[in-house]
This record gives sequence, C-alpha cells and structure tokens, in this order.
Amino acid sequence: MAKLVIPDIPSLKPLVGKELGVSDWLLISQERINLFAEATLDRQWIHVDVERAKRESPFGGTIAHGHLTASLAPHLLSQIVEVQGARMLVNPGIEKMRFRTPVPAGARLRMRATLRALRDLPGGAVRATVRIRFEIEGESKPAAFGDALLVYYP
Repeated sequence: MAKLVIPDIPSLKPLVGKELGVSDWLLISQERINLFAEATLDRQWIHVDVERAKRESPFGGTIAHGHLTASLAPHLLSQIVEVQGARMLVNPGIEKMRFRTPVPAGARLRMRATLRALRDLPGGAVRATVRIRFEIEGESKPAAFGDALLVYYP
C-alpha cells in the first residue's frame, strides 16, 4: 500500500475516524530478537534460547519481546503516513498498549493505523491519537494494539 502523504498539519482534521493505512510486512528474525535482547539486557530464555524454547516453551519456540513489537511503531508508522508540513514529530507515549498474541521468531509483522482524535496545541501543533494494531501474517488476532500519542509541530 502506498504511503499517505498529507501536505500540512491542518489537513489531518478530515482524517479523524479514518484508517491511515497499513505498513509493509517486516520479518521478526531470531537475529532481530537477539539484538533487542542485548540492547535492553532482557535475555529471558523464551526470547533467546532457541533449543530450550522448543523444548519448554508453550509457544513451541522463541518469541519476540512485547516491547520489541512496540518499539517498531515509529518505523512502521513512517511507512504509512507522512505529514509534510510538520518540522518535528514527538511521541509522548502509547496508551492502553496490550500484547495479545506472541510473535514467534520468523514471523512477519505489520502495523495498521487509524486516526482516532486530534487536539489543537499552542503554536499550531496538534496531538494526534492514532490506534496502532500490530498484525502477524496468518493470524486473526493482533499481536498488540494501543493508542499512540503523536505531537506534530509546524
């Protein structure tokens, strides 16, 4: 799907309540999981010990950290939408983030985004609430979802 290019911040208003788009699929390789484990010092065996996870995990193998999934939001969102009139974008958080389905090593993940609300801020900035939903290829239930808060500054 092509990226939605929005010419300026005021042009976001008519998009409230609408889906902005869907990212490309991204492979969640064991190498990506291991790199995340090293970066965060979270080396729990269900993420990094392939043989033990095959033997002992209820998931049948290693799974991605939930926070790895969440950390992909900026990258995947950049594939979905671009607001050209914004000089800066700040992400103050993700509200009500839920991890629903484990992401196994080797799975492909994508993100779907819907603009839920906009709030005007001083100086022409806006705070957007964007529902993000991480989908695993071949799964009906999402891996995770929540409301990303994004502040676009002119």
